[in-house]
Amino acid sequence: MEKPQITQAMINAYDEYTHLSLDRRAFMRTLTALSGSAAAAAAIAPLLAANSAQAEIIPEADPRVKAGDVTYPGAGGDMKGYLVRPADATGKLPAVIVIHENRGLNPHIKDVARRMALEGFVALAPDFLSPSGGTPADEDKAREMIGALDGKQTVDNAVATVTFLEGNDLTTGKAGAIGFCWGGGMVNKLAVASPDLKAGVAYYGAQPPADDVPKIKAALLLQYAGLDDRINAGIDAYKKALTDNGKDFTIQIYDGVNHAFNNDTSAARYDKKAADLAWSRTVEFLKAKVV
Repeated sequence: MEKPQITQAMINAYDEYTHLSLDRRAFMRTLTALSGSAAAAAAIAPLLAANSAQAEIIPEADPRVKAGDVTYPGAGGDMKGYLVRPADATGKLPAVIVIHENRGLNPHIKDVARRMALEGFVALAPDFLSPSGGTPADEDKAREMIGALDGKQTVDNAVATVTFLEGNDLTTGKAGAIGFCWGGGMVNKLAVASPDLKAGVAYYGAQPPADDVPKIKAALLLQYAGLDDRINAGIDAYKKALTDNGKDFTIQIYDGVNHAFNNDTSAARYDKKAADLAWSRTVEFLKAKVV
């Protein structure tokens, strides 16, 4: 059987489903219309979604890292997370918070944390669904739970994560953050809320209100997908506010790629060339700023 042809309209429909409507029946009806048959739609849908079986670039048991689950104080109760550091570390290291997409803390984000640890950081991937009992296996359920989170408490939990890493014996007391999709937006919110955050890397993340920009102290690397019209609509206003307020920021736009281009578990949207370039810029930026 030939590999199904995936069009930009199909990718756009999936983005609307996962970020706006959360109505799978309506999405499948649209996908059926776009692909020509229910059978074709059924074959295409898994290619648009993330595949957790492809999540491990750095195996969980890789001897180069030490990883494990942690519990730490959040804003209104315990937060759960996944903490990783290089196995051969002999001293304190800078810390990076790895913030998940709207799917919650899943194997892919844990893998990203391991990748970050191998770059010389203590990496902590929090589960921001901790107040709701933790990330479920069902991604649609996870997205529903993300949408139901208390916004202020969630940002406060991100600030508490910075505080936890500042006082952790493994770290230098300096922390940055990297986030993807929902997590990219959370990086922007964290930069507004935490004067202690040293640097933030937001991948295709929603921008904060311009009035909040003066509160930002962190250096920012803002990475966007060229085809991501929904998120990109906010770039110009954010750029102006950052410029007008003299903030330390860099914007990178990767032409011809989609929202979630960094997620290598999503066959239809992943773009290796853009992802590799964005990652190299991310690592260079965090090494320069989280000091």
